[in-house]
Amino acid sequence: MSFNQDFNDHGAWRKQFALRLKSLGDWLREQDLLEAGVRERLDQLQSQVKNDKMMVAFVAEFSRGKSELINAVFFAGYGRRIMPASAGRTTMCPTELGYDADLPPCLRLLPIESRLQPQTLMDWRNAPDKWERVNLDVNDPQQLAKAIQKVAEIRRVTTDEAAKLGFWSEEAPEDNPSIGSDGLVEVPKWRHALINMAHPLLKQGLVILDTPGLNAIGAEPELTVSLLPQAQAVVFILAADTGVTKSDLSIWREHLVPTEDAVDSRLVVLNKIDTMWDALSSPEQVQLQIASQRTDSAEVLGLDPRQVIAVSAQKGLLAKVSRDDKLLHASNLPALETALGEGLLGRRRQILGHSVSQGVMALRQETGRLMHTRSRDIMEQIQELEGLRGKNTGVIKQMRLRIEQEQADFDASGAKIQAVRSVHLRLLKDLFALLDNTHLKKRVAELAHALKQPGIKLGVRRAYTHTFKRLGADLAQAEKLAVDIQSMLEGSFKSLNAEYGFSLQPPSPPQLAAYQKDLVLIEKSHLQYLGLGNALRLAQPEFAERLARALMSRLRVVYDTAINEVELWNKSAASQLDAQLRERRRNFSRRIEAVSRIQQAAGGLDERIRELQSQQSHLALIEAKLNELTGQLSGPIAEEAVTELASA
Repeated sequence: MSFNQDFNDHGAWRKQFALRLKSLGDWLREQDLLEAGVRERLDQLQSQVKNDKMMVAFVAEFSRGKSELINAVFFAGYGRRIMPASAGRTTMCPTELGYDADLPPCLRLLPIESRLQPQTLMDWRNAPDKWERVNLDVNDPQQLAKAIQKVAEIRRVTTDEAAKLGFWSEEAPEDNPSIGSDGLVEVPKWRHALINMAHPLLKQGLVILDTPGLNAIGAEPELTVSLLPQAQAVVFILAADTGVTKSDLSIWREHLVPTEDAVDSRLVVLNKIDTMWDALSSPEQVQLQIASQRTDSAEVLGLDPRQVIAVSAQKGLLAKVSRDDKLLHASNLPALETALGEGLLGRRRQILGHSVSQGVMALRQETGRLMHTRSRDIMEQIQELEGLRGKNTGVIKQMRLRIEQEQADFDASGAKIQAVRSVHLRLLKDLFALLDNTHLKKRVAELAHALKQPGIKLGVRRAYTHTFKRLGADLAQAEKLAVDIQSMLEGSFKSLNAEYGFSLQPPSPPQLAAYQKDLVLIEKSHLQYLGLGNALRLAQPEFAERLARALMSRLRVVYDTAINEVELWNKSAASQLDAQLRERRRNFSRRIEAVSRIQQAAGGLDERIRELQSQQSHLALIEAKLNELTGQLSGPIAEEAVTELASA
């Protein structure tokens, strides 16, 4: 099965999940079960599934056939090349292909001159008027390809201008572009390109990152320390006839060496195997040469040979367009698509499935607690009314007075419940202070200052280590505060449960320690970047400024995610208390109403008991329906749905 088909199946599962989630939300609303905490969980799950993205980054030195490979895997259905893939340098700037339903099909281009200003790429994304926009006709392959050709545009500038833009260095002449007869050099016209189109795979959450060669990668720190590390999969392209060259190895070591738990996210493609189809060699000899090149490349890069796949992107594209199955088989492109689909996408699907299953379980627990409260209140009312059988009017009147007194006592207990809220909010304020933007900027200020110093940054590595040590300590302190808040909630909820008969249960606390791993990865990507040939670039103030801003942008994403998790935990605890307070007040009203009806009519007692028993039976049906609806969304069932779709 091709990667395209696998991704289609993944998209079908996401749509099915979203529909079931909407049905669950509508049903909960009908049953008056859509409390604030439950609604928050639903919104989070809907956002998680709707906005789930899988970025596949294609990285290579120039002229390895990278753009042709993207054409062959993703865009062969157009019957022609879409990404520019002629001889020589084609993709001159990092290019992202994705889909945003709020935008028309278009190509947006950020001028290279934006490098002279300190804003990060993330900042520029939020300034759409600074990008040049070209509308795309996705139904016209010729117009589409012609428009996208703009990513290959260049400018001719002086060496001084090239140096300011990060493409020229007197200290590293081997990386400099050639000087033309007019004394000028070529640099990319654009810093970054965003292509928005309603391609079926892009609509389902695929994002393709097409990167330029080594020199352009090194000149854009945000690409190296932010975009590439966050890609769920990286496809590194080599030439089959040369294997791992010196420049290939530089890219791998400086930008792509995976962490221990991310090794499986790397695929290496030995492209252009058709150059080895030698008429003077037998097919067996050719295959032995290719196998040897795969083994050697895997050894040099420290990968399992199964992660190195030899293909011919050009022949694979031609075979798909001409519907030549024999040539497609010879190109070995299906093997790459299988590795992308079953391997990389399969793991991504498992991670998403596990995550949403946990969310569904939390949602079911929160709703279950609310139903338990209602069920317990109904049972208590039935027992209370059963005790009135054969009693005279005076006893019934006394019961009403007792219920009214209980209600008054409960209303008077608001101060105690408010005290629990106050302590909770005070501790939360301290926790949020450790994660907010002001505190983060303060922690990174020393490092930013070290990066902005003129000349060679001799102490910058030490500044990185010190900064991340303090950030790690902050997260550890935030984790300790979360544990303290959880202990306080457990004690307070236990006391309230005993005193008022609640069934409060603190939600699972945020796992802030998990974000330590993100900090380690960010620090590693920056230290790796510092220590491998970028000392001269760092001496340039504008380059160091971009690196500092890229760091802050990446950290902000991690901290915002942590804050969102804390807020969900807080809302879940607060809404649970609100819901049970509301149910208790409703319960008092229902009990008083029932006793009033009994006082007014002799047959009111039996009638009210039957009503309550009917409500109890209905509640049991609701609980069964809840288990059915959430069961369709959680773990094994969701994974089975994916399997069924894939085998259909």
